[in-house]
Amino acid sequence: MAGNTSGAVVVTGASTGIGRATALYLDKKGYRVFAGVRKDEDAKSLKEAGSDQLKPIKIDVTKERSVAAAARNVKRVLGDEGLVGLVNNAGVGGGGPVEFVPVDDFRNTLEVNVVGQVAVTQAFLPLIRKAKGTVVFIASIGGRIASPFLSSYSASKFAVEALGDSLRREVSPWNIDVVVVEPGTIATEIWSKGKDALQETTAAMPADAVRLYGPQLQAWSQTFMGEGDTQGISPDKVARVIHKGIAKDKPKPRYLVGADAKIGAKIHRAVPTRTFDRMARRRFKLSDDVPPE
Repeated sequence: MAGNTSGAVVVTGASTGIGRATALYLDKKGYRVFAGVRKDEDAKSLKEAGSDQLKPIKIDVTKERSVAAAARNVKRVLGDEGLVGLVNNAGVGGGGPVEFVPVDDFRNTLEVNVVGQVAVTQAFLPLIRKAKGTVVFIASIGGRIASPFLSSYSASKFAVEALGDSLRREVSPWNIDVVVVEPGTIATEIWSKGKDALQETTAAMPADAVRLYGPQLQAWSQTFMGEGDTQGISPDKVARVIHKGIAKDKPKPRYLVGADAKIGAKIHRAVPTRTFDRMARRRFKLSDDVPPE
């Protein structure tokens, strides 16, 4: 179907982590990269790190006018050329006990990670159609396996999986490929941000939430954040997989990236749900003791 080894690509969420690594990797491979950022300093940093072909564009995926303006700017530059790739990477974390997570926080995670991807895809799909390009969604192993205390993030990534499937089945008549990339633990600054966010979440929780979930949340954090600090793979490995999805004639619909993602997915398929639940609780050292009233 698609499969392009050169041409123009849009990457959202390119300021840090997977997005930045992907923008710079595709730039080195000779693609004309439009790297989506929100801040001027991130645009400057990318311009300094990339070639003259790499063009930062301002885009906030939660704002309709921003998305539309970015699409107009790219179209004006490309003319009739079209896009060979669109990498939907922009996203945020989010979590806390389902019983107590603020609904507005949950809604914001879905707004960025799901609705934002829909808005960007709608805006750029006509350019993808022109070049018979590839749409890439960055999901996560968290889109197959939901972690305790990451309900909003996992829910958003499960939704991205469905979004990719629906779109792939809709646009196949135009020889457009849709690829979902599912990274495991990645070595990025998200872990230091996650620790700060957890402290803020815990500090903001009502007394009942701390009493009911405090010890479990602390145990989960030490294991989950610790693994992220010590076991995460380079975002460059994800960038190479994204490139494969764009460059191959017949890319896989899904790519798991990282040993932890591949092993976790295999175990999740093989064991009954309740058995996996017990395994997950043991992994995160979560106690089954009920807090006193």
